[in-house]
Amino acid sequence: MDYKETLLMPKTEFPMRGNLPNREPERQQKWEEMDIYKKVQKRTERRPLFVLHDGPPYANGDIHMGHALNKVLKDFIVRYKSMSGYQAPYVPGWDTHGLPIETALTKSGKVNRKAMSVADFRKLCEQYALEQVDRQREQFLRLGVRGDWWNPYITLDKEYEAQQIKVFGDMAKKGYIYKGKKPVYWSPSSESALAEAEIEYHDKRSPSIYVAFDVKDGKSVLDGDEKIVIWTTTPWTIPANLGISVHPDLEYSVVSVNNNKYIVASGLLETLISEFEWEGHEVLKTIKGSELEYVVAKHPFYERDSLVICGEHVTLDAGTGCVHTAPGHGEEDYIVGQKYGLDVLCPVDDKGMMTDEAPGFEGLFYDEANKPITEKLDELGALLKLTFITHSYAHDWRTKKPVIYRATAQWFASIENFRSELLQAIQDVEWIPTWGETRLFNMVRDRGDWCISRQRAWGVPIPVFYGENGEPIITDETINHVSNLFRQHGSNIWFEWETEQLLPEGFSSEHSPNGTFTREMDIMDVWFDSGSSHQAVLEEREDLQRPADLYLEGSDQYRGWFNSSLSTSVAVTGKAPYKGVLSHGFVLDGEGRKMSKSLGNVVVPNDVMKQLGADILRLWVASVDYQADVRVSDKILKQVSESYRKIRNTFRFLLGNLHDFDPKENRVNVEDLKGVDLFILVKLQDVIEKVKQAYEQYQFSTVYNTIHNFFTIELSSFYMDLAKDTLYIEHANHPARRAIQTVMYDVLVAMTKLVSPILSHTADEVWEHIPSVEEENVQLTDMPEVQTFGEVTELKEKWNHFMTVRDDVLKALEQARNEKVIGKSLTAAITLYASGEVRQLLSSIEQLEKLFIVSAVKLAGEADEAPEKAVMFENLAIVVEKAEGETCERCWVVSQTVGQHDEHPGLCSSCAETVLTYY
Repeated sequence: MDYKETLLMPKTEFPMRGNLPNREPERQQKWEEMDIYKKVQKRTERRPLFVLHDGPPYANGDIHMGHALNKVLKDFIVRYKSMSGYQAPYVPGWDTHGLPIETALTKSGKVNRKAMSVADFRKLCEQYALEQVDRQREQFLRLGVRGDWWNPYITLDKEYEAQQIKVFGDMAKKGYIYKGKKPVYWSPSSESALAEAEIEYHDKRSPSIYVAFDVKDGKSVLDGDEKIVIWTTTPWTIPANLGISVHPDLEYSVVSVNNNKYIVASGLLETLISEFEWEGHEVLKTIKGSELEYVVAKHPFYERDSLVICGEHVTLDAGTGCVHTAPGHGEEDYIVGQKYGLDVLCPVDDKGMMTDEAPGFEGLFYDEANKPITEKLDELGALLKLTFITHSYAHDWRTKKPVIYRATAQWFASIENFRSELLQAIQDVEWIPTWGETRLFNMVRDRGDWCISRQRAWGVPIPVFYGENGEPIITDETINHVSNLFRQHGSNIWFEWETEQLLPEGFSSEHSPNGTFTREMDIMDVWFDSGSSHQAVLEEREDLQRPADLYLEGSDQYRGWFNSSLSTSVAVTGKAPYKGVLSHGFVLDGEGRKMSKSLGNVVVPNDVMKQLGADILRLWVASVDYQADVRVSDKILKQVSESYRKIRNTFRFLLGNLHDFDPKENRVNVEDLKGVDLFILVKLQDVIEKVKQAYEQYQFSTVYNTIHNFFTIELSSFYMDLAKDTLYIEHANHPARRAIQTVMYDVLVAMTKLVSPILSHTADEVWEHIPSVEEENVQLTDMPEVQTFGEVTELKEKWNHFMTVRDDVLKALEQARNEKVIGKSLTAAITLYASGEVRQLLSSIEQLEKLFIVSAVKLAGEADEAPEKAVMFENLAIVVEKAEGETCERCWVVSQTVGQHDEHPGLCSSCAETVLTYY
């Protein structure tokens, strides 16, 4: 007789190898065919809404690991919420306006921007943007992210643009929108104004100059022959100088050096003496800054006055305490200049070229003007010192070129007018991590007004008309009319139609008695686009609601989308657009470096999915502390793949040993479970509780570690290991076997649900192989509920203690194996010498042979009575010997009962009885 035929070995069609790169796309195709998103929404439609609002990625190029991290984190949350009592719609979005798309088209060589109209160029931009949306959508879908992918929101959609116009109109109506000439970040390389969110900082080498301004009128405070010393790293702004700022409360010294009298802040005098290498200097007198107010100095090379004014922004951190003031080239300069009636002089054009308002330097690029201006100052004897410094300097985040402050006529959102409401709204939001609140609070507290106009073609136009007198016209009538036109035709009509066609029929205004109007040709900042999504998406769509429950983006969005969304929402509704904000860090390489093509350390999501599969990438996301910067590399992904393999093999073992189990027919009542079986079921409840709590708190690494540890420690290394003999050797309906299968079935169903938000493809695959589940897909189920089994503290303590003791036994067996005393553990007989709690524990447990997977166990004397050859542990000594008897041909146990049965001489008595009775 072939005794293998009598063993109940595992059987399952669930493959050992995941082959994820090939199988996942097939599964995703199945999801699409069954419209899994719609089915989930239908199943949960009467539940409370949980809205995670998608921050729109920019539609340009393939997705990177930051995109993957972001979208997968969102998918974890949405999937979990839909299995936890909520309806959790997920509407993905795309940001589609702005300079990168214009640049991509013009650099392609296929578009001659100058040979076409703005409207025609915009059509090409739209076409390109939608192509990029399709490209990225395919890649996000490949990640296994579930959402309303074929009905997303896109900022170039007509409905979106129509709502954005209304947001602008509401803000204008409340007095939050104005036009003014003031310095803003200006990118000569983009030829456009920029918002703070579009600025990044890189090192730049700049000239550092000290310049002496001759006093022209001392106002009875000075003699009139002094020189006020300023310091600047932007010599090109000297032609725009109109003043010198001093702090009213600081003390200033008049210092005599080499027949010259210089004025500097007393607190910086020692530093400047060293800097200028002054010898034999003498402080003639000291004077408060407030006394210097309205002293008049002369511009170094123009016939122009430079007024001494007082400003609180002056510090002793660097320089001279006397600050060169050019109201056209600095925010603080502009503010203090306004107080003193200074002009806003800006002798630099859109391209960064010096204009004829800077005689002698016109036509020079601003940065190239530094040298001739410095030479002019030196020639006139005004230059005290020239050096060069490398410092952190503002750059255009898209072109990576330096930006300047430049005064131009722009449209602004007045943050100052509702700053207190913004700060209160921030305090009403839940921030994860908590430092996010402080970060955004400080940003909003300190930020200036928001420049929302851009001098570009591709974007939503600013819906403003002008009368014949040049006054801007923004009324409810015009805003509603333009919004409706955009909803019907899209915003391109602003550049296609005549102004009269864009106005309401019969429109009149006191600003245009002759009925002649013009329109604004600037577009809105793209951050105004995406920042309007709370109205253009959350309010526009019936399946969503405002405020959203959660915004989840990278930590760079505190100055980006979190900020712009807050500003527009508070301005329009008085409240934040989100109840909670969760942020994540950046993705770095395995050594903690920023990824870059030049370093060759870029990990591409598409490559990872082709080589390893999306579930490996998703498991990596779950494994990291995403609220800080995270690392990824081939080595790290290999480690994650090994964790995945263990999880998959555990699922496969569970499935394989349930091939003949029908939960309706073969289930053992919980009341009849005992010992280790009940212990594992109780441990499962702890896992369920801990994992669900971690999901609720967005602690996905805790989810990962809890599941991984349960699979590898309690299940694979312990319960499944010791359960094999019973599962394989006992007859099908043996009570002990059915008890184990009952526990395994509950573990399998619960764990498949718990991992589903993370291993979305694998969980679906497992679910298809679980016997007798009613739902067609695990995504259409709810998270498992925690069951209670009465008082289980003693049970858990007992079996947790036993697992520790078992580890000691396994170590002793391994040592004996290395010493060639035994082969496999079933060839061993062990004698245990135990004291105290260990002895009490071992005495209370039956069938220690099966639990230790050996052929014989004997509990002997106390631990201190053990022979010298014993392996010693705390309160336990173990003697491992070769078991006496013959090896059973069926169960491989070494037993002295082998050979006692005539019909089956190769079997032990237990196996012989089983074979005779059931086979």
